[in-house]
This record gives sequence, C-alpha cells and structure tokens, in this order.
Amino acid sequence: MRLFPSFALSNPAFRVAVAVACAVVLLAGCATRRPAPVEDRTMASTEAPVVLVPPAVAPAPAQPAPIPTYTVKRGDTLHQIALDTGLDYRELAAWNNIENVNVIRVGQVLRLIAPGEALPVAQDPVAAGTGGVVTTPLRATPIVESGSGAGATASSSASGASAVAGTSGIATPASAAARSSDVSLKTGPKAIKEPYSDQAVRELTLAASAMPAPTEKLAMAQPGGVRSEPVPTPRSDAKAEPAPPAASASPPATAGDPDRLDWAWPTKGKIIAGFSDTANLKGIDIAGTAGQAIHASAPGRVVYAGNGLRGYGKLIIIKHNATYLSAYAHNREILVKEGQQVTRGQKIAEMGNTDADQVKLHFEIRRQGKPMDPAKYLPPA
Repeated sequence: MRLFPSFALSNPAFRVAVAVACAVVLLAGCATRRPAPVEDRTMASTEAPVVLVPPAVAPAPAQPAPIPTYTVKRGDTLHQIALDTGLDYRELAAWNNIENVNVIRVGQVLRLIAPGEALPVAQDPVAAGTGGVVTTPLRATPIVESGSGAGATASSSASGASAVAGTSGIATPASAAARSSDVSLKTGPKAIKEPYSDQAVRELTLAASAMPAPTEKLAMAQPGGVRSEPVPTPRSDAKAEPAPPAASASPPATAGDPDRLDWAWPTKGKIIAGFSDTANLKGIDIAGTAGQAIHASAPGRVVYAGNGLRGYGKLIIIKHNATYLSAYAHNREILVKEGQQVTRGQKIAEMGNTDADQVKLHFEIRRQGKPMDPAKYLPPA
C-alpha cells in the first residue's frame, strides 16, 4: 500500500519537505524539558537574627560550711583554747559536754560553735531568684531622626535583636512592642520602587555613603519604645559645682567594722614592751607601781577571772561583743567575778607581778581570738 502517489515521490520539492518534517519530529522527541534556572537575588535581610539561648542548668544546692573545730594538742588548756578562739571557756565546755574544765584529752576535737547555730550557706547568683533562667537586657539601638522631607526618618534595622527574650526564647512585652513598630524601623530610602539589579544596589550604596551625617536630634531606643533625650554637654563658661566635703576617716584598725569600740587606756604608765607578731608578743606591757588601778578598756562581760593560764598570772578576760575581747594579766588583786558586766573605765584589778619578773600590766586586744596591736585601737596617750 502506498502512502503517497508516485508522482509525489518523483517531485524533488516534496521529498525535501518530507525530510525536513522527519528531522523536526526526531529533534522534538530527543529534546528534554529542563526548568529554567532560578537564582534567588533577593537582598539579604538586614534584621539581626533572633538568637535563642538554652536556659542555664541550675547547679546543685550549696552545702553548708563545715562546723569549725579545734583538735586538742599537748599542753593545751580549755582556758587557753577559749582565749585563742575568742570564746567563753564555760560556753566552750557546755558545747562539748565537758564536765571538768581542767580535764581535756590530747586529740579531742572541740566544736567552736553552739549546737544548732546557723552556718553560712553560699548563694548561687544564677539560680537565686531566677528559677535557673538567665535573662539579658534588650539592646538599645540609636535612632537618627531627620526633619527634612517625607520619609526622611532613618534607623538601624536591629529590631530583630530586640525580640530576644532572654535565654528561654520567650517573647517579652518589649519585644512585641518592637515588632509592632517595625514600620518605623525599616531601612530606607524607598521613594521609588524598581526591580532588583546589581547596578541598582551599587547606586543605592554610593548614594547612602555620599549623604552627609545628620546633625539633628539623636535619641536612644529604649525598651517599650520610650526615648530619652541626650544629656546636654555643659558649657565651657559654666561654673563647676563645689565638691561635697570628704567624710572623716575612721581609724584603720576599726574602719568598716560593725563591732568597733571606743577603747580607753587600761592604766597609766610607760610602755616597756610593744606588740610584735614575729617575736610572739601578743600585747603591750605597761610599767607601774604595785596596787595601781587597772580599768576596763571597754564595756563588756567578764568571761574569765583567775590564774589558770600559764604565763599570765592573775588574769581577767572581758568579752566586749561577738568580735572583740581584752585581757589584763599579772594583777595583784582581781576585783570582778566571772559573768559580771563592767563599764568602760571601771576599776577591775590592781597592778602586780604575778608570774612576771616585775610589776606591770600585760594588756591584749583580740579580734575573734587573734591578737591585735593595741596601739592601733587605743587613743593617743
């Protein structure tokens, strides 16, 4: 069966047309449709990304400080331990269930705090009051306002940064207000809309760099949309305000000490031995005459009156507060009793030479049991 008549096949023009048609069909069948390449030419967002910081892990609760203790060594007495720790020896005995204050054992561990007394606990600054969540302040962004022309307000496009709501990623009212005012925080200028192109970007960049710096009012964006005016610069011809008078300096030994005392000299006389840490001189020695009056240097309670401490003779110890106590040694006569309250300047003893090589008063001031230099506490002689 013939598709075409013989006279058509003999026609050269017809044969050329058939050949071209077949070639077109073959090319169309071999061709594969490919999507046109799409390139994202959108300008990168100028808004700062929202950073979500995971909440901080709350640390384990702080453990209370260990109970302060003292281990008895050979040659120790309860009275000496009490003096060295700034305590009343009777309280020390009661805290450790000691019936005879003259009997303690080497190696015995004595607690130096009353049973049930609260110990300091370290507070964690992160978890305290925050539930383990740390929040960061909203970053303020300067806004430059220009008063010329429509749409002349320009601001930094960091409104996205103000949407950060601390470390848990929860939006705050300040961040919601910042998002609601995005219209006024968009970058500009956008007076004319035109298709994006590299040439347009370059022209906008050059135009922005050529603009003069605005000299109008500068305000700082505050959380919640509140703006504060800049602090005015003082004029050069303005008179300076006079500085307030400086507060009088406190004595170095008691500066910042809540338990500071108004000390007085315990007696009159020449200082024949001064305080020295290196020479183990724990106080000062004041020479005098036998029977000379010894006075309380500050008000307090007598916590010891006796001769049970080797090297001190007849000794009086007065506890003034939780920090300070004073000691009066080598007395001839003791005129007060343990537990008695005394006032500043009250006569408590008579000078003597018990357990000493001459008549004198050995006077000590101790801060939490540690010997201090009395010359730094006593008034000028």
